[in-house]
Amino acid sequence: MTLSALNADVIVDQLNAGEVTATDCVQHFLDRIQVHNAELNAFIRVSESALEQAQAIDQRRKAGESLGCLAGLPIAIKDGICVSGQPTTAGSKMLENFSPPYDATIVERLKSADAIIIGKTNMDEFAMGSSTENSFFGPTNNPWATNRVPGGSSGGSAACVAARLAPVAIGSDTGGSIRQPASFCGITGLKPTYGRVSRYGLIAFASSLDQIGPMTRTAKESALLMSVIAGFDPRDSTSSKEQVSDFLTGLETPLAGLRIGVCRDHLNEGLDVEVKTKINDAISVFKQLGANIEEIELPQTKSAIAAYYIIAPCEASSNLARYDGVRYTFRAQANDLEEMYRNTRGQGFGDEVKQRIMLGTYALSSGYYEAYYLKASKVRRMIKQDYDEAFKKVDLILGPTTPTPAFKLGQHTRDPLAMYLADIYTVSANLAGIPAISVPVEPSSTGLPIGLQLQGRAFEENTLLRAAHQFQNETLWHTASPSEPWRTQS
Repeated sequence: MTLSALNADVIVDQLNAGEVTATDCVQHFLDRIQVHNAELNAFIRVSESALEQAQAIDQRRKAGESLGCLAGLPIAIKDGICVSGQPTTAGSKMLENFSPPYDATIVERLKSADAIIIGKTNMDEFAMGSSTENSFFGPTNNPWATNRVPGGSSGGSAACVAARLAPVAIGSDTGGSIRQPASFCGITGLKPTYGRVSRYGLIAFASSLDQIGPMTRTAKESALLMSVIAGFDPRDSTSSKEQVSDFLTGLETPLAGLRIGVCRDHLNEGLDVEVKTKINDAISVFKQLGANIEEIELPQTKSAIAAYYIIAPCEASSNLARYDGVRYTFRAQANDLEEMYRNTRGQGFGDEVKQRIMLGTYALSSGYYEAYYLKASKVRRMIKQDYDEAFKKVDLILGPTTPTPAFKLGQHTRDPLAMYLADIYTVSANLAGIPAISVPVEPSSTGLPIGLQLQGRAFEENTLLRAAHQFQNETLWHTASPSEPWRTQS
């Protein structure tokens, strides 16, 4: 069995046992990137030092030195996360030549665990999008059907894991940007509790919503990565001091007595018929595993998309004000300062980013703040209260990750409302700050992946990972791989 067919935890075991070298492991995945990335465009760039890092780890292992728990494992990083000395663009022309002088905290922790950063993955510009069609570096194609989107904004990370171009990847999630592409690409994606994983070194979209998390084939692999990247960081003012446990502990604990809530409103109007059928089939699996299924209500989630698409653009408008051509960004030619500002932002930002900046600036402007941002903030609080009430009755909440399987490239580019509705089931978790995970269920009749979402109480990722792992022990949908060479679909 080739390395690309193995899960990350198995690869780590083989590396530790000396059955494979870090150099051979990294070379295997670099070779796959060389063969397949031109068609998929999952990676924006590949690390020039990955093999050198692998050789150093092999030498340390041979010398009997102590190594980290991920020693020799290749990991792909979304290009909105800073890696020292490597260009970090957030998928934008504005940062085309930006090379950060420091590592994001999660990159520091991965390097301390002796993981090898193999490359930076494609994304919607500044994480604004649900399809990875908004990247300055061109769209990423879904390996299950190359004329379909991989989801977004972490579409490059999802596609590279699905296509086995890297064992695991790191993404970021502002309104579903880990879970939605995980659903479209048939992998596992975890959005941790807000504050559980440091945001230091993440290029901000919406600071009160952004969260970094793992994108893997299995829940067990996500638990392995979370054990490395989670924990308090004094450099992040929103980082939580909540105690971090071993996320691998308890994965095998049976689900007998676990209370899982299902909101029937999420399984009705607007949901693809096949998605509904597969989610109901998955509910039956959880029943067989001993979980108790209960109906719940989340009345305010119907307003989540509206609230999200006011709050997120408002925060983006503030965060992206720093990109003006003065210091470290792209700078357009101009005759005076005002013209430089205007030309730089006009040429450096793509259409979707400019649209959201304008929406956010308008909603924050005098005379409109109370009508829009303040009202959206009140709705956000009500959504959080709905979850608080639901979690008094149940331990987890189950539903679809996305309303449809992956849609075609270009299908929604002229219909922003249809594009935004792709996040209808995911944005609530970001607004409430709770953890959520997407795992594959039985695919559609056309072979396109479908995802199931589980949401949990704040800082109870262990329960999410346990339930997802037990489901994956009982099913095989997470083991499916897209065919090579990649196919298209009518």
